[in-house]
Amino acid sequence: IVASCTLLGLYLFFKIFSQEYINLLLSMYFFVLGILALSHTISPMMNRLFPANFPNKQYQLLFTQGSGESKEEIVNYEFDTKDLVCLALSSVVGVWYLLRKHWIANNLFGLAFSLNGVELLHLNNVSTGCILLGGLFIYDVFWVFGTNVMVTVAKSFEAPIKLVFPQDLLEKGLEADNFAMLGLGDIVIPGIFIALLLRFDISLKKNTHTYFYTSFVAYIFGLGLTIFIMHIFKHAQPALLYLVPACIGFPLLVALAKGEVTEMFSYESSAEILPHTPRLTHFPTVSGSPASLADSMQQKLSCPRRRRQQSPSAM
Repeated sequence: IVASCTLLGLYLFFKIFSQEYINLLLSMYFFVLGILALSHTISPMMNRLFPANFPNKQYQLLFTQGSGESKEEIVNYEFDTKDLVCLALSSVVGVWYLLRKHWIANNLFGLAFSLNGVELLHLNNVSTGCILLGGLFIYDVFWVFGTNVMVTVAKSFEAPIKLVFPQDLLEKGLEADNFAMLGLGDIVIPGIFIALLLRFDISLKKNTHTYFYTSFVAYIFGLGLTIFIMHIFKHAQPALLYLVPACIGFPLLVALAKGEVTEMFSYESSAEILPHTPRLTHFPTVSGSPASLADSMQQKLSCPRRRRQQSPSAM
């Protein structure tokens, strides 16, 4: 319902106001977000390319409010020289996108947004995932087949909220201008469900990723079917119409065959934290200097299950 209201609002916005000014504002907004997202995405790969003797210096961006004992930390961001190099490379792509709106730059930003979305969003059980996918299945079908709202917004929106695939690539090369589109929601929403199945695979402790690979292949199959139907009927297709049954149905059939349906639907991943995916589950309220905040956080990390006695004055 929220997604439908947002989509309709964008549609009316484009109908009432000048499209050029809206896209200029959106371009600047996604320019900044795209650079940060792309920098975060390429950082692990770039770290492998740097030589061991690379002069990597550490930096800290600290923004506080107040002074003395009442000083409160607002932003505390740590980065290094390698991060700055990644940011510079991403900025080059950002300027390229801003000046040319080239489809390759658009897709680089779109893929970065998708990867960050799958990393940040988190489903805790299969039932929730099925409800989410089911609701967006109806949403996608209605707004594509029932109205022209989805297609109009997608074509009017000059921002990397979609991946574009040049249909005249062989004729015009990199200057292609006839595109098929895939919204980032069609990547991120099934993606977080596939990520949930990967965590379920790991929880089974069988050293196999059966459900992950099954859902991954199902996604490829659903996307291929979408493209095939689109070319047959020459009409825009709601990708979730094909992706949702594939991504839910294929793993469910595997679970039925293996007799693990109960385990699948009773699995809760909220209490589990996979390696390299830290999650902040507690937001401490600490007064004092940044050093006191760091000490407090360190103590909480070193003894997470034990409550510390606090004196009234400390309180």
